[in-house]
Amino acid sequence: MTPLVQTSADLAQAAERLDAGSGPVAIDTERASGFRYSGRAYLIQLRRAGVGTILVDPVPIEDLEPLRAALNGPEWILHAASQDLPCLDELDLHPTKLFDTELAARLCDFEKVGLASITEQLLGYRLEKQHSAADWSQRPLPHEWLVYAALDVELLLELRGKLAAELVKQGKTEWAEAEFEHVRTAGPPKPRKEPWRRTSGIHKVRGSRALGRVRALWEARDDLARRLDRAPGKLLSDAAIVEAATSDPTDFSELMSLPGFRRRGGRSNARLWLSALAEARRLSGDDLPSTTPPQDGPPATHRWADRDPEAAERLSAAREVVSETAGKHRLPAENLIAPAIVRGLAWAPPKRVNERHIRSVLLDAGARQWQVDLLAAGLAEALG
Repeated sequence: MTPLVQTSADLAQAAERLDAGSGPVAIDTERASGFRYSGRAYLIQLRRAGVGTILVDPVPIEDLEPLRAALNGPEWILHAASQDLPCLDELDLHPTKLFDTELAARLCDFEKVGLASITEQLLGYRLEKQHSAADWSQRPLPHEWLVYAALDVELLLELRGKLAAELVKQGKTEWAEAEFEHVRTAGPPKPRKEPWRRTSGIHKVRGSRALGRVRALWEARDDLARRLDRAPGKLLSDAAIVEAATSDPTDFSELMSLPGFRRRGGRSNARLWLSALAEARRLSGDDLPSTTPPQDGPPATHRWADRDPEAAERLSAAREVVSETAGKHRLPAENLIAPAIVRGLAWAPPKRVNERHIRSVLLDAGARQWQVDLLAAGLAEALG
């Protein structure tokens, strides 16, 4: 492992070495999602044959163009790529070809697909994960953290070889390539509608006015967290939001009587929380949130039997087809096809249920060609 790259001059040299290597490049990142609002990369780990391991601190380096150029072309190897690609995308680092070792392990039907588990199963090495939840935004980074981070790419090249051979053995190479390309080109997820409704414990809150207090506090916390680049939960816990939404404190004394507000973030920002609650009290009519979350797609499946018994029967039949097909091909059902696609098809099937129309619906919903080829005929028969 070379010294940590922290200057433009060192980055240029590291990029030259990386460009002179051969084969794919193993990549990992370290973020500070439990401590910071942003999902930015605070460390980039790279390894390539003939080069060894390079650790880059992207924070003090203004221009990553040398690294960008060196990575433009070689295949990238990442484990659980969808977790790392967004922060690399923020740095304008984009793969032209991808191999995702976690996704490959899933397609090979390994029961445990975490990096430590799959490395131990296939390579016989046990990785230590004691710093996985560390605050990687702190500087300087301790030496032992850097050693730990380097280990995350140390074995990815060899792991890729083992998994690629297993994919060939199981006849799943083309499927894997299609899935890797899907991940590579997926882009960022769509923003959630009313994300405040995901507040942990919100099920305890009753009524639109109390929900308005949850929304007001959540949005005030989110705005402050974004401005400070702090993880929202470090400023105010979800439990504290639910406490205040339930009791509606009107002054500092009442607010401080709630356990969740006695911590530093709750106390030091008391004026902000009280202002948010006061604003929520002024809401009325259509300005108050609905007690029913906005529906995006079919309703929750546990309601289908009452709302549309025929749709519930279709869903059961479709799931059976997916389960049987997944078992036949040694695939996790959720990797054979996204459960949301199956629910959408069962809830609103095409007017004419035949293989051709089912194929069209599945492709329009985002299923890959190999998934459609395996499932279309069986789903058409089950839903016809």
